[in-house]
Amino acid sequence: MERDLSNAPDTKPLIVVTGATSKQGRSVATSLLRSGKFRVRALSRHTDTPIAINLKALGAEMVAVPLELGNQAALRKAFRGAKGAFLMTPPIAPPDKSELPLGRQLADAAVEAGVEHVVFSTLENVDTRSEGRKYAPHFTDKALIADYIRTLPIGHSFVMLSFFYTNLLEYYVPRMEGDTLLLPIYLPEEFRAPFVDPLTATGPIVLEIFLNPELYQGSTLPIVGDIISPAEMVDTFSRVTGRKAEYRNAFHQTGLLKYFPEFASHDLLVRELLGMVEYAVEYGYFSTERDLSLSRKLDPDAISWENFLRKTDWQGDAKKFGI
Repeated sequence: MERDLSNAPDTKPLIVVTGATSKQGRSVATSLLRSGKFRVRALSRHTDTPIAINLKALGAEMVAVPLELGNQAALRKAFRGAKGAFLMTPPIAPPDKSELPLGRQLADAAVEAGVEHVVFSTLENVDTRSEGRKYAPHFTDKALIADYIRTLPIGHSFVMLSFFYTNLLEYYVPRMEGDTLLLPIYLPEEFRAPFVDPLTATGPIVLEIFLNPELYQGSTLPIVGDIISPAEMVDTFSRVTGRKAEYRNAFHQTGLLKYFPEFASHDLLVRELLGMVEYAVEYGYFSTERDLSLSRKLDPDAISWENFLRKTDWQGDAKKFGI
């Protein structure tokens, strides 16, 4: 006699995804769900946005827990019963605030709830690597959170994303001048830097970690889609879209504020943006011991800038990616 399994509980391991409607979070939740290997509890400030509704349609359990301080009890409850958790912290405006307290709260809640393994999205410690010469607290705070997680009695791995392609669509938007599209980019024209699409590349690597947590215990995995210069990005854009385009320098403060005057009223933001890119140019975005080929081996489909343009059909217009 066959058993009726229609109401049987799903016994697949549960992974909690914080910031689940962010670019990284939705990529992770989607990859985990589509693998068929895991259940996903997706945490977000709002559970009724289009992105949240899409995740729910894929099978995610949506829970309203925003990424902000003061939610220790809610986080502990949300982490309960989970085998793993993907942790991330959104950039928090200095100088009054830091990402470090929130990162510690997330990690502590995971430990208290009995989570076995966490994956945290981190970055390099700019303060240490530059000996205090460059100011990029949203990098350094994430590095300090990773250091804190290493002290806790919990399995842990780290991912480290490159510059986002989506920055050029969302924050450094091109503008027309006559018949030419000007692309103000925050790096020198010939400087080759690592870039990635966070919407498609984050999830496959985090899935690989949760499938093999012992293999990646203590590891930091850089996620890279392409290593490319602004000059190459502009040339590729013109070739793919057929539009006339030119590079403009937003690497220095003069160029940054010329093309993005709205930044001028945010002195610390300007200082951080410039500190971040100066750090990348002078010290390298990733430290020298990082294996930049590993993510491409684990995810051969991680897309190049050219494939990103073809996939998104971006023509130089402003894009918002929602929550």
